[in-house]
Amino acid sequence: MIDKKYYKRIIAWIIIIIISAILISLNIDKRIIAIVSIVIGWLTNAFLGASALIATIPVVGPIIIQLVSLPFFWLMNGIGFFSSAYAIKKGETQLALTHRLVSVVLVIGIIIGYVLAHLTYK
Repeated sequence: MIDKKYYKRIIAWIIIIIISAILISLNIDKRIIAIVSIVIGWLTNAFLGASALIATIPVVGPIIIQLVSLPFFWLMNGIGFFSSAYAIKKGETQLALTHRLVSVVLVIGIIIGYVLAHLTYK
């Protein structure tokens, strides 16, 4: 039997699939469909449910989740690096410091949110 806390995520995925199918049938731009799907999935925590489902696969599941989540942190660090490099090139050292601080705070916030989410669903 499916646990009660997963019903919302299942319904969220059904809504995402239905909205995507409707938008595809209306010949809407694929980028708009992707953005709508990402926003709905983010607001409803559907991606957390999908990652939790993948993580339940013995041995392989946690490895897949780590392979998916690690490049995201590399991407966030890279964005912070390049925005800081751009600010330094323009001569704005205070702006560079602000860019690095914002990117570090964002990554720390994501890590804290990830840990708290896993603590509440255990």
